[in-house]
Order: sequence, then C-alpha cells, then structure tokens
Amino acid sequence: MPPRERVPPLSAAHGPVGDLGSALDTSAAEELLSRGEITVEGRLTDASNATLYCRVELDGVSRACVWKPVAGERPLWDFPDGTLAGREVATYALSEATGWGIVPPTVLREGPYGTGMCQLWIDGEPAEGLVDLQDPAAPEPGWKPVAQVAVEDGKGGHRPALLVHLDSEPMRRIAVFDAVVNNADRKGGHLLPGADGHVYGIDHGICLHTDDKLRTLLWGWAGEELPEEAVETLRRLRTDLGGALGAALTAHLTADEVDAVGARIEALLRDGKHPLPSQGRRPAVPWPLI
Repeated sequence: MPPRERVPPLSAAHGPVGDLGSALDTSAAEELLSRGEITVEGRLTDASNATLYCRVELDGVSRACVWKPVAGERPLWDFPDGTLAGREVATYALSEATGWGIVPPTVLREGPYGTGMCQLWIDGEPAEGLVDLQDPAAPEPGWKPVAQVAVEDGKGGHRPALLVHLDSEPMRRIAVFDAVVNNADRKGGHLLPGADGHVYGIDHGICLHTDDKLRTLLWGWAGEELPEEAVETLRRLRTDLGGALGAALTAHLTADEVDAVGARIEALLRDGKHPLPSQGRRPAVPWPLI
C-alpha cells in the first residue's frame, strides 16, 4: 500500500485540512476532486473491487485520492450492478448531513476507465488504536467487547482472545451512522484514525440496501441508550430527508432505498437505543474482521 499522508479532519465541523502547505475546506476538497486531473499512481491490490491510488491536481493544488471506477466493480448477488460508486457518494452526503465528518470528501465523476468514485485519501494505519485483541476474561478500561475469537498462537494451534473496539465518542458516532446507512461491511480496516481523536470511515460501497444487512465490529453499545447528541442528529436527518439531503440521495439511490433510510432513522428514534445484531442467518460481523 502506498504511504499515507497525515491530514487532519475534513468536515467544516472539524476545521480545514492541510496538504503540502495548502489548506482545503470541504467545499474546496469537493471542487478539487470534481474538476482536478486524476493521475493513476498505483493499485490497492487487497481491495475486492478495482481501487486505484491516484493524485488529483487543480490550479496548482495536488492531493492524494482513491479512484474506484464503476467498470472495476465486482458483481454482487444482492446489490444491483454498477451502483457501488453511487452508494459511496450517497453515504458521504449522509455523513455531511450529520456534521460528524465521518466519510472523507467523495464525488462521482468521469475519470480513468470511465465513471467512478473519487475520494480524498486519508492517512492513518487502518484500525490502529481502534480495534484490538485482549485477554478473553474482560475488556481493558476504555474498550468495548465485541466477541470471543480464536487466534493463532504461533505454535500451530489457537488461543482464545476477546475482540474489542475503542469506547470513544467518534467510534460511537460511526456505530450510529452505520445503523442509518445499513453498512454491510464495517471491518476494522475500514476505520482510520485521524488527528485529535477523530475517526474516519471508508469503503461504503455495500451500504443503503432496503433489506437489513448491518454487519459491523461496532457492537459494543448494542442495546444501550442513544446519547442525546445522536438523537438530535437523527431528528435533523429526518427533517433533511424532505429537502436537499433527500434530493442528493435520490441522485444515487432508488426511491425505495431512500425511503428505507427514513425508516431506519424512525426506528432508531422510536427505540432510542443502539440496534442489536440480527438473529437471522446472516453473520453479525464481517469477515475478515480487519
């Protein structure tokens, strides 16, 4: 994987971002991603779909970015072909509407190999300091338990361990966000630590289905009361769905998928709690875990 450039949080709620001596707010980042010239520099070979490491340049400003062409999307049995890039853009729109700045600036545009998703590259070692394996007896202070797992012991066998995630406000926000967008693939590797404790979420191509597909490592708050900040944010999202947010989602989702976003928000507000894992046949956590 190419080296990551360390940048601070991107949304207006978290201030501007700096890169190579320049500063970009969210609007400027979107403009750069939308109009800049994209140069492919490499490919992330561990990704399921074609994911290219690129630079995008406009008016002398250059930033690293991720480019995912629609032509490189692997067909899935449960998601319509050619829709993953649009789902990434739709989750960005929802992220911006929350004010939490979870998803880096993301646009849909023409580029190498046709139409695709262009997203600002975020520095950070995936899952570092956010997901861990600890003593199976109990989590350490400041961590939430997810599941008992078996890990290799280096001697040809396995030992028990406790899969945990960090107990922090940014991580809890992502747990709420994932419930709204119906994230089917919240691996540890899709969590990136940012500056000042901020946490980014990436890889949202398989989100926003009408069916319940929530698969995540962030089950540590399952069944707990939602914090008041989350409740207020959900109420704002419910209102915004009737306006600009709803229009933005409609550009990338079906009417039923947009309605399902509203239904999930209503359910969260009605219950007032973090959702519990589904009891159906679908696993509650993704694989691989990281």
